[in-house]
Amino acid sequence: MKLLILRFSSIGDIVLTTPVIRCLRKKYPEAEIHYATKESFYPILQHNPYITKVHLLKRSFSDLIAELRAEKFDYIIDLHHNQRTFLLKLQLGVESFSFNKLNFEKWLLVNLKVNSLPQRHIVDRYLETCKALGVVDDGEGLDYFLADEDIVDIGLLPQQFHNGYAAWVIGAKQNTKKFPAEKIIRCLSFVKYPILLLGGREDETTGNYIAKQVASEKVYNACGKFTLNQSASLVQKAQFVISNDTGLMHIAAAFKKPIVSLWGNTVPAFGMYPYYGAKAVNHTSFQMLDLPCRPCSKLGYNECPKQHFNCMNLLDEEAIARRVNELIEQNVQAF
Repeated sequence: MKLLILRFSSIGDIVLTTPVIRCLRKKYPEAEIHYATKESFYPILQHNPYITKVHLLKRSFSDLIAELRAEKFDYIIDLHHNQRTFLLKLQLGVESFSFNKLNFEKWLLVNLKVNSLPQRHIVDRYLETCKALGVVDDGEGLDYFLADEDIVDIGLLPQQFHNGYAAWVIGAKQNTKKFPAEKIIRCLSFVKYPILLLGGREDETTGNYIAKQVASEKVYNACGKFTLNQSASLVQKAQFVISNDTGLMHIAAAFKKPIVSLWGNTVPAFGMYPYYGAKAVNHTSFQMLDLPCRPCSKLGYNECPKQHFNCMNLLDEEAIARRVNELIEQNVQAF
């Protein structure tokens, strides 16, 4: 049997499909399991032992279609379900199972603040997509696999991080998902332990500003200094993680890390909060529950449509810092 999974973006969404890959492999140990995604997201799947082959969308969609058609798949599992995957399935002409994105229900929540979404994680709905193939959830949660060359030597970090640290993910694709720098600085004024800042190159300037304003060696700005998989390695080595609603949050959940999640314009009700499977792991979310304009989008914006950004600006820094300090006491043995 040959199976093709489709999910072209983004980091977190692809990580959230990993239980489907693993559970398919358990159900069909002799099958070929292929995965199609964008070239930029290849590192997420590169070392997954349950995947037979990864097909990459580069510049030409027609080239990808030709490549996939030559494989002669038996079934397609479409976990993206957009116009592009519709055209791809049409071209391949084999039986497919498509994820229900519940776009109308999301529209109701964003525009009318009517929540008709099922109280189920998106991972459970991903797994349900291939129910007809006999796939059963094994309860093991998310996967993230690293190669030896991805593992960061903690000895390369400043001395004060060698005995342990917490990771704070300051980046996100959209600004309305980012906890403001000034509020991070305020939180860190109450935290007396090493904090590693994580994000992409676009977050490097913000990370430098935070580290400078805290005026302490306890903060190290790792934004832009490491690849995605190296950043994942630093998450894996952290005692726990503070994060916006972004890809590294889901990678932290894959490593079964305790998480403090910070929510701006998006909401956990969309079904994409940290997922641990059957394992009990500490997760605390901070969000403005009674803000009438929230959620304003299922994805996010470059700036707050209302210009006040109260979904993040009204979050209590001291309460967040208290929770961080509690997790330090629970999870960190020595600094």
